[in-house]
Amino acid sequence: MTKKKKIFSSKHKEKLRNLKRNILNIFIKNPNKQYNYKQIATILDYKNPRQREFVIQGLHSLVSEKQLLEIKIGKYQINSQKEYVIGKIDFSQNGNAYLIIEGLEKDIFIPKGKTGKALQNDTVKAIVHQFKNRKPEGEVIEIIERFKTKFVAKFEYSSNKNFGFAVVNKSSIHTDFFIPKEKFNGAKNGQIVVVELLEWQDKEDSPTGKIIEVLGDPGENETEIHAILSDYGLPYEFPYYVENEAQKLDTRISEEEISKRRDMRTITTFTIDPVDAKDFDDALSIEKLDNGNWEIGIHIADVSHYVKPGTLLDKEAYERSTSVYLVDRVVPMLPEVLSNNVCSLRPNEDKYTFSALFELDEKAMVKKQWFGRTVIHSDRRFTYEEAQEIIEGKKGDFEEEIHILNNLAKLLREDRMKKGAISFDKIEVKFNLDENKNPVGVYFKIGKDSNHLIEEFMLLANKKVSEFVSTNKTGNPTDRTFIYRIHEDPDPIKLLSLKQFVNTLGYDINITNKKKTYQSINKLLTEVKGKGEENMIETLAIRTMSKAKYSTENVGHYGLAFDYYSHFTSPIRRYPDVIAHRLLQDYLDKKPSANKEIIEEQAKHCSNMEKLAADAERDSIKYMQVKFMEKHIGESFEGVISGVTEYGIYVEIKEFGTEGMIKIRDIREDDYRYDEKSYSIIGQRTGNQYQLGDTVYIKVIKANLEKKQLDFELIDN
Repeated sequence: MTKKKKIFSSKHKEKLRNLKRNILNIFIKNPNKQYNYKQIATILDYKNPRQREFVIQGLHSLVSEKQLLEIKIGKYQINSQKEYVIGKIDFSQNGNAYLIIEGLEKDIFIPKGKTGKALQNDTVKAIVHQFKNRKPEGEVIEIIERFKTKFVAKFEYSSNKNFGFAVVNKSSIHTDFFIPKEKFNGAKNGQIVVVELLEWQDKEDSPTGKIIEVLGDPGENETEIHAILSDYGLPYEFPYYVENEAQKLDTRISEEEISKRRDMRTITTFTIDPVDAKDFDDALSIEKLDNGNWEIGIHIADVSHYVKPGTLLDKEAYERSTSVYLVDRVVPMLPEVLSNNVCSLRPNEDKYTFSALFELDEKAMVKKQWFGRTVIHSDRRFTYEEAQEIIEGKKGDFEEEIHILNNLAKLLREDRMKKGAISFDKIEVKFNLDENKNPVGVYFKIGKDSNHLIEEFMLLANKKVSEFVSTNKTGNPTDRTFIYRIHEDPDPIKLLSLKQFVNTLGYDINITNKKKTYQSINKLLTEVKGKGEENMIETLAIRTMSKAKYSTENVGHYGLAFDYYSHFTSPIRRYPDVIAHRLLQDYLDKKPSANKEIIEEQAKHCSNMEKLAADAERDSIKYMQVKFMEKHIGESFEGVISGVTEYGIYVEIKEFGTEGMIKIRDIREDDYRYDEKSYSIIGQRTGNQYQLGDTVYIKVIKANLEKKQLDFELIDN
């Protein structure tokens, strides 16, 4: 009997909660009106006496919570003193959520059950409840805007196949989608699909959706990669009309157009790119001047010559904003006819470019500069490895030029470091893939002198273009609108947390002022080189930094120590560079300043798309790592603790750079609790501690491709 009463009480409470939410919505939509219980019951279509009694109960409860006021006996009105806020909702794994409000320092907690029909990242309206001796809590009362309406999910039939559910494999999505039979769209049980949200009515536990695309069977490479792209709303094909417009472009190098440009085809020019690069969007030229100085040309593919504002090609490029670099493929911003052909600075071909030319002395000081449209002819294509071999002493093409460029690049880098640049040389994990794009090996990409050579000259061009637009001849700021790549100063609280943590490992950073901060961070990064904690400390140091983004409001670039910085050197793969090219040409032509609001809107869009692309790239790496580790289940490895949470510890296998989790509940030797201050878990009985950076030994026990997760267990050495 007791059990039945408990179930009834729980259902009754849930019904009352839903009723109160519906009643409150009526008052919110009509804040100046007063209603009695009969009027509310009529609006809700509650006709029988029991239902009306339930309405009275709901009204009394809302009055006791101070959400409604009883103006006179039996007449109710919204409590206008209650606080309503609009923000973006962010769900935790346990179903609780937080409301993120722009300009508000602390997020508002929304308990499970008070999130309404909201989904992750939706913009919602919430009412804020204030309590004595408790933090305020929010309750979602309205969905202002859905963040997304299409989701990647696994389709599951019901037993009679008359309906199904699309199960989203994301810890931040706490509902499945109900799919009626007529909306299956040919999907089979267990397949990965894209589901579109149709509606989510108040009385329904799950939203109703329809399957709009079947991606394929789980675990198959094409299915999983397309699922990653679809999950972030990133296209993997160009619409036919965009391809058609690209094919019709006039791609000839004409004498008429050459006459409008600076002709640099006789100057020694070459490209240095990754071995697997398909597009070459930058080239370097070098020429010795009569005064003994060097004229260095940084030549960038002139994408804006072909991609004109208002065209279908331009609209598609803007929507994408960036190329997406997944483990096994590149999803380009521009169709192949442009990215790999017309705009690619391939050797032994004349190409239109937008160039920055600098006269440098033997100390790499800039004596003169010039910006404008050019035509070039690349003499040679180098890979980074080929250029590195020459730097290290091997004989080869243009060896003198490469050594000169390398020496100048080192001087430029040295000057940057002296002025406060922070040296992050994070190791990248790469995969060897077989003909079916399955991972068969892992290797680490480390930046060498040849990488730094290209990097320094690209940084020089980006910096000087930005300075040229933003300042006049006397160095004073202009009022010309431009698109900047900005990087704000780090959060002091995060810096303090980093300092406290590295102290526990025997290191230190001085954060008393800006100069000492960057000097000591660089010193720290040098000290940990080659040590087990190197990657972890570098990752933590990066996390203390703000995220770089695009903006028309210039605040400088903290990480590079530049007062002015923009992206100019990769227009094949980044739309902000296309914007920068167009603006620069307008200002060279003495045109008035661009509309700041329009450029700012474009900057925000490009920043958002960049984040989506980075998240997709990260997911593709996780997928390949898990797929690679499938054949290592049951094997043991040495690892380093790379993350600590209340749920468990993350361990990175040194040999492969692959990360997995050990759940706290699976560590049987003691009852471990999470300690946020020390980035560790501590045994309550033994006092044993597992801390960020500790070396441990693990066994691989599970590889979940769908969730892109690896499960480890701790073992003795």
